[in-house]
Amino acid sequence: MKNNSEYKINKFLGAHVSVSGGVFKAPKNCNDIGGVAFAMFLKNQKRWVAKDYDEKIISKFNDEVKKYNIDKKFIMPHAGYLINLANNDPEKWQKSYDALVDELKRGEELGLHYINLHCGSHLGLISVEEGCELIAKGINDAIKETKYITVVLENTAGKGNTIGGAFSELKTIIDKVEDKSRIGVLLDTCHTFDYGYDLATEEGYKSTFNEFEELVGFNYLKGIHLNDSMYGLGCKKDRHESIGNGLLGMDFFARFMNDPRFDNMPITLETINSEIWKEEIELLYSLIK
Repeated sequence: MKNNSEYKINKFLGAHVSVSGGVFKAPKNCNDIGGVAFAMFLKNQKRWVAKDYDEKIISKFNDEVKKYNIDKKFIMPHAGYLINLANNDPEKWQKSYDALVDELKRGEELGLHYINLHCGSHLGLISVEEGCELIAKGINDAIKETKYITVVLENTAGKGNTIGGAFSELKTIIDKVEDKSRIGVLLDTCHTFDYGYDLATEEGYKSTFNEFEELVGFNYLKGIHLNDSMYGLGCKKDRHESIGNGLLGMDFFARFMNDPRFDNMPITLETINSEIWKEEIELLYSLIK
């Protein structure tokens, strides 16, 4: 299998890999699928609290990263699913905030650059603008409690009352973050398409990323979740599909893999069948001209 270096192009592919048995398992799991980038959870994503890392775990993680020659700038850990900084219940907001700070500190203990965060949901109880205010407040406060790590907001498919599907909503949050050096964006291709941005056609691809540049800016783009879409344009369902088996179409993936704007950042699969991740990565690299 050819990897990114053999293609002489700066695309760094991988997947959201398992950390069953410990976070130090992730580098090998990435290597096993031919990846050079990966996403992972830093603790159980469905629990608020987890045991602190000890020095042995941190050291073993660093050893494994070196063993498999993975650059930490291509590791994009994903914060837990329970965090919702757009919740206007003070007690629940505080719980989410504390969980975010814990995730950021864990990332810094491992020497990582980013934490990928879902914007959250206003739950239909407040306006989108008020939700964005709460999200930005949480990020601003969490940044002050940590040293350097960047919070990377993921766009959503627009399901329910989630915030961040529209590029304008991501811009609103970023505008309210005080330290711009510690905020970024991750685009999920399935979410982008499902929200209503037409990535499938050449014209739609061009206009979508022109709008992203105008509203947010590629300088804030820190990573990609590269997924096909099960239900398609504007469905707002957030249902991922294997590469080439969904409605985005292989022309999109070919355009993406040959687009230099997505060079030198972690590009990770969250497609539905982990058993074919290696084949999907090989397929994507084969699209490079």
